[in-house]
Amino acid sequence: MAVPPPSPGADKRTLRRRLRDARDAFVAGDPPAIEAPAPFLALLRPGLTIAGYRPLGSEADPARLVQAALDHGCTLALPHVVDRDGALRFLVWHPDHALHPGPFGLEQPHDESDEVRPDIILAPLVGYDHALHRLGQGAGHYDRAFAALPDARRIGVAWSVQHVDPLPADPWDVPLHAVITEQGWIERTEP
Repeated sequence: MAVPPPSPGADKRTLRRRLRDARDAFVAGDPPAIEAPAPFLALLRPGLTIAGYRPLGSEADPARLVQAALDHGCTLALPHVVDRDGALRFLVWHPDHALHPGPFGLEQPHDESDEVRPDIILAPLVGYDHALHRLGQGAGHYDRAFAALPDARRIGVAWSVQHVDPLPADPWDVPLHAVITEQGWIERTEP
């Protein structure tokens, strides 16, 4: 089930609602887990820092990608958020470490954990398009993090039903390098 393209007058709030509804319905059908595809595995090597996330609601779960990073000797980090307007920080985390409640229902590392600069950022999203523009929750946390970390590889993790063309993009939106869905790896071919 693909989400139809937005009408010319559709705003991001309406589009987010449509895409969340499509995502919720898709997850209710018990989709397969998102596996670590070969192009992602080829990026991993010991010493890299990979930022994952803990999924909320029907967000695609990056658990197998995070496990693959661990298996390849990578350091893991998770986002840490203080409020809607604050900067997104990436803090070191290991699956054996406890997580703490954060705003918006997030589970995140303790705020005293070491801050790191990820080499690869696995990002949740609400929608993506053929140019791999990302529609997020609307607070701009990941947009600001991508701008602050221009050398990090940006990989969205989503369900295939979250694809919609065209996606309205703002001048500050930073496209992803790739998206991983239950159907596999999608890489941006545009510069």
